[in-house]
Amino acid sequence: MSALWTSEEIAQATGGVASAPFAVSGVAFDSREVAAGDLFVAMKGEATDGHRFVDKAFGQGAAGAIVSEAIARPHVLVPDSAAALEALGRASRERMQGKVVGVTGSVGKTGTKEALFHALDRVRPGAVHRSVKSYNNHVGVPLSLSRMPRDSAFGVFEMGMNHAGELSALTRQVRPHVAIVTAIAPAHIEFFGTEEKIAEAKAEIFEGLEPGGTAVIPYDSPHVATLYAKAEQHAARILTFGFDAEADVRARDMVPASGGGTLVTATLPGVELCFTVGAPGEHWVSNALAVLAAVEALGGDLAAAGLALAEMPGLPGRGERRILPVRDGEALLIDESYNANPLSMAATLKQLGREQAGRRIAVLGGMRELGERSRELHAGLVEPLMGSHVDYAILVGEEMQPLAEVLAHNRKDAIAFDHVPDAARATDLIQTEMRAGDAILVKGSNGIGLSRLVAALQEAKN
Repeated sequence: MSALWTSEEIAQATGGVASAPFAVSGVAFDSREVAAGDLFVAMKGEATDGHRFVDKAFGQGAAGAIVSEAIARPHVLVPDSAAALEALGRASRERMQGKVVGVTGSVGKTGTKEALFHALDRVRPGAVHRSVKSYNNHVGVPLSLSRMPRDSAFGVFEMGMNHAGELSALTRQVRPHVAIVTAIAPAHIEFFGTEEKIAEAKAEIFEGLEPGGTAVIPYDSPHVATLYAKAEQHAARILTFGFDAEADVRARDMVPASGGGTLVTATLPGVELCFTVGAPGEHWVSNALAVLAAVEALGGDLAAAGLALAEMPGLPGRGERRILPVRDGEALLIDESYNANPLSMAATLKQLGREQAGRRIAVLGGMRELGERSRELHAGLVEPLMGSHVDYAILVGEEMQPLAEVLAHNRKDAIAFDHVPDAARATDLIQTEMRAGDAILVKGSNGIGLSRLVAALQEAKN
């Protein structure tokens, strides 16, 4: 197996100077993630300086480093380590001769990226590269690019943003052959003011499309016209997906499948496909349709993609389902603790309402970065919450105060609830309240810290 990068290649890509010959098998900028054979990129940030952790990185097996200060270890010296990482990512994309897919959206980015990875990997096992975790920003994208093996058949990259212009820069690094927008929702609306502005910023992903590239956009979105108009400027082909009869890739029929998923009959250009989406919920069906559109655009194996969607594993923090032992039986935990916005809250609450359970419990954390609309959008969760037939809700964080007020006022159709200040108090409550037969949804913005609640429940299980 050839090296991922040699010191000569790193120096050529970054314009740096190598201290000695070396070769690396991976790339990391967090010393805690360095593995044997990795290249450690020592970057200077506002909070800390990566050069402080060079010895630790080499102690964990790093084979070389990119630094802006000379060290007594094998390294490539550059003026700016962050700029060098971006240059290395661009060089990686330049040498890769396969097909690349870029994924963005207000919700569903990571799930769609992972599902597409599994769909492509089923046909080309070991030859598909993708972003890990949610490395989708100005540092995460070049890191993910720089980790891509030179002989990859496919690359799948997640791209995020919270300000206009950020996606434009990222997509020009990724240079996708297929660019997907999963959905538009008021995530990060604090920085944009309107959903229309969010749609315009998400549509920047099409600016980096390779000649002959395909744009994949959600037909059911109220912002489809905005996305379509931008796509027309850069894409040779546009594929829409959704539940509407006019979508190019659409779900013609859907019925519940055993195990909580959905059996779907999808219509694509020139073909129909019957497959199962293993993950429950209409939002996962929508993600699956985007995946099929991308596979279609790549000329891939749709049948293999359908099988991969049936076997798609749950993602921690994004819908993973866990069985917890409780007194006299078991409870179902649905882990959506990584992120939340009004659209994803409504989708997951809708699915909770379909769960066969003795009681439905929703542990809901505040939604961040909603700006002036925060109070309105949190209070607006009352409708999906009531519609999901929740028996008991735990509302976490000060952002949830408006919803607590609406629930307290709406006594006619009252839902039992508690409003607590933080995840620690919510953990105490749920551990006291849960019992056999419960279905428990845990969802909130990452900053609320509900992942710690999930970890505590899992630890108690073990």
